[in-house]
Formats: sequence, C-alpha cells, structure tokens
Amino acid sequence: MGKKNITFNDIAQYTNFSKTTISRYFNNPDSLTLENQEIIAKALQELNYKENKVAKVLANGKTEFVGVIIPNLYMHYYSEILNHLISSYEKFGYKFLVFSGNDNEEIEQKYIQELLAYKIEGLIVLSHTLPSKILSSYNIPVVAIEREDRHICSVNCDNYMGGVQATSVLIKNDCDILIHINSNVSPEVPSYQRIQGFLDTCRQQNIPHELILHDFYNDFESNQAVMNQLLDELIHKYGNKRKGIFMPNDTFTNIFLNLLFQRYRTLPDDFRIIGFDNSPISREAIIPFSTIGQQIEQIANSAMELLDSLMKEQRKRRPEPLKEPIHKVITPVLINRQTTLID
Repeated sequence: MGKKNITFNDIAQYTNFSKTTISRYFNNPDSLTLENQEIIAKALQELNYKENKVAKVLANGKTEFVGVIIPNLYMHYYSEILNHLISSYEKFGYKFLVFSGNDNEEIEQKYIQELLAYKIEGLIVLSHTLPSKILSSYNIPVVAIEREDRHICSVNCDNYMGGVQATSVLIKNDCDILIHINSNVSPEVPSYQRIQGFLDTCRQQNIPHELILHDFYNDFESNQAVMNQLLDELIHKYGNKRKGIFMPNDTFTNIFLNLLFQRYRTLPDDFRIIGFDNSPISREAIIPFSTIGQQIEQIANSAMELLDSLMKEQRKRRPEPLKEPIHKVITPVLINRQTTLID
C-alpha cells in the first residue's frame, strides 16, 4: 500500500476505526485517547503515509502560514531576527511568508492583503509604518517586535536598561564626553527608551554628554556619508578628549568603526564605542566591538510562543478575546569587547 496515495479510508480499514476517528486524529488529536493515537500513529508509519498538506488545508482551513513584515534586510538586527524566526519551524511547525517594507503605508497594506489572501494564521511585524490600531483591525493574531504596540501584543528588549548599561560602561572607561547618536524616534517606539536611559544616567551622574539625533537611511552608502560627517564634527568639536560613543545599533557601529580604521589604521585611544543588538557583525567586525545584547534568539522564540498561543486560541470554536494586549520584555546583556575594555 506504500506505493499509492494512502487515504483516510485505507487507514480506517487498517486500524478498524471509522473515517471520522481518523479525521479527528489529524484535526483534533486531543479528542482521542492516547492509546488510540498511538495505534493510528503506528499504522501511518506501517502504511508509509504521506500527509497531503493541500487536502488538510481544504479540510480545516488552517494553512500553518505566518506572515512577517520587516523594515529591511540591510540592518543586521532584522536579518538575525528573521533567521531565528525561520529556524523556529522545527519547534512550532509554521511556514513563513516574508515581506520587506519600504516605509510606504499604502504598499505595506497591500502586503498584508496579499498575506491574508494566503490565509495566514498570524502576523509578526517589525516594520514601523502601520500604526498598531490598524494592525489590530485585521482580526488575526499579531505580535510586534520593537515597534509601537499600544493595540497589539509585543515582545521587546528592555531598552531603558540597555541604555543605562551602555552609558555606564562608557563612564567606567573614563570618557571625558559621552555621545549618543540615534534617529529622532517617537517616544511610543520601544527603542526611544535607549535615549532616555542614556540621558537619565548622564544627568544622574553629572557626566558631560551630547545627544545627536539625525536622519538615517536604509542603505549603506547614505549612512556612511552621514557617519563620516558626524565623525568630522566630533573630532573638530572634542579634539583629543576621550569620546564615549553609544551607537543605536550594531550596523551603524560597524560603519563608524570602519571609518575610524580608514583614518587611523587602528582604534584611537580617544574613542570608546558600544553598539546595540549583539548581531553577528559585532563579533565579526575588524575589531569585535562592545554591544548591548538584545538576546535576539530569545526575542524571536518568545514572539513565536506568544503568537502560537494566540493562534491556538483563535482556532477554538469559541475563542476568548484578550482583555488587553500582552507585552513581554526581555532583559538585555552587556557584551564587553575590545572597544570598551576598562584600563
């Protein structure tokens, strides 16, 4: 029988169960006793049964597809999150349909309509383009990662703690001036708390500091030009003072570090640098640089666990709606490498 497509009727005859019982095994196995589940599972192996995914989707309407919308693949953080989400297949069994956004609300809405046409069961969003109120209106489980999340569930790093950690290690490096470079993010975005952690720590410890907010882009060349300009300004303004640089992410940290090496062929003693993410580039750079580890694997796994629970609830005959969104916060870890070694 292994040489032909095995049907539910074949399995029923082989096990002496009804076709209804066999169907329940595939669509609601918990409704069967463990003994009967084991009998059917053994029969499937002996019959060399190959599951027909298309037939299963048509039967129960569940595709096991999860949609993912990320801002871009240029930033190492986003590509690393995506890597861990896709790797979660072994644990959760979901397949992923991925769109890379481009800061265009109309286009991202089209992306979501495309995903809904494929009957996704849930959605993970890292893009900042669409407000959470709009995302919540699609009536499917949604989990946000590091974006505005007032109306939807989310998993975020404790960005404030990360900002405090980064600032504190620069202070311990006896820097004369601390500088945090970031984009002008909204206070509703979790990463804004990195700025707040930096400012609060500097003010509380009476440390000279400067906050530089600048527009950045989704391509290397543009951001390199911005960083080169900022580097010129910092050297001109602060001279030989030891400058503690807190960058907003590892991608920008790597650009800044490369610019320093192009100028000095080494990391000058008057610069101390720390990034944020602990993406692979932080340890693969020309000099492995210090960073705040967001525990990216844990964030991705927590997001999938949360989404999985929401999707399972949605599959129930009478799903119970959440009274309010669930927000999980992951503790960051300081990774101290060569760019902030304490003398």
